[in-house]
Amino acid sequence: MAFPKILITAGEPAGIGPELVVKLAQKQHQAHLIVAANKGLLQETAKRLKLSLKLEEYSLANKQLSPSPKGSIYLIDHSMPATAVPGQLNPDNSQYVLATLETASEWALNGHVDAILTGPVHKAVLNDKVGSKYFSGHTEFFAEKANSKKVVMMLATTGLRVALATTHLPLKDVSQAISKASLSEIIAILCRELTQKFNIETPKILVLGLNPHAGESGLLGQEEIDTIIPVINSLNEKLDCHLIGPLPADTAFSPHYLDNADAVLAMYHDQGLPVLKYKGFGNAVNITLGLPFIRTSVDHGTGLDIAGKNCASLGSIEYALEQSIELAKAKLSR
Repeated sequence: MAFPKILITAGEPAGIGPELVVKLAQKQHQAHLIVAANKGLLQETAKRLKLSLKLEEYSLANKQLSPSPKGSIYLIDHSMPATAVPGQLNPDNSQYVLATLETASEWALNGHVDAILTGPVHKAVLNDKVGSKYFSGHTEFFAEKANSKKVVMMLATTGLRVALATTHLPLKDVSQAISKASLSEIIAILCRELTQKFNIETPKILVLGLNPHAGESGLLGQEEIDTIIPVINSLNEKLDCHLIGPLPADTAFSPHYLDNADAVLAMYHDQGLPVLKYKGFGNAVNITLGLPFIRTSVDHGTGLDIAGKNCASLGSIEYALEQSIELAKAKLSR
């Protein structure tokens, strides 16, 4: 049986990412777990948690890997300029965090691993050190590295998938960012990935309106009439998927609609994700669609307030790992 190789980045060293990796390594998984992180950081974290941890240097030459046993994880060691103190951000370690992401993208693009799972990073401290180049998030970072012109951010929990037409934008910029061309491309990616990666035949996608009451026939905005409705009508004729909408966001997340839907497309970040996180916070996964590799992530932040206190929950990272393994196995079987 082929076990997929899942590369995990530990994220912000002062946050809960290292703790989650160490705790994750305590369980048996049907995969080869490989972490891109600093060896000393993980060893110190395990010592603080009073957990055993065996770090085995990962080599591409080693083709005969066993599933990572309990208390063990393969390591791609990265140097870290400053000692990490739980809960205390240090901009000096920003390049270390970015280096782990560089490794993840490079190894995924070269086919050395079957999926990558990213721990949480802190955008503000990263942008303190990356100079004029703005780091807006993992999604945009991997899209640039993979030369993917358009990617789609989708979060999922049991019984609900929510994709986004726009991601990390100020609210005032959302309307201008939603064009017929961009929305058509996003829906096409969502439809294709639901079919190919999730094996859903003819996905049913609920498309939300941008304005309250989905514009109420133009009274509350023209975006639905000018952009969203024409795109839905056009793509329903071209794609092998069933688009329903535009629906008012305040009623779309109800059993009447969701019970027969495979995904919801929200127009902006805080239109769809509050509902997703209310339903499954701590047990949800962020999946980037449109990349040439599988990428999942936790659904939460760095947890600086609880870092070092041995109280970080494994829920989201375990769910993300399960999804990574499932998607990777499906890919390997094709």
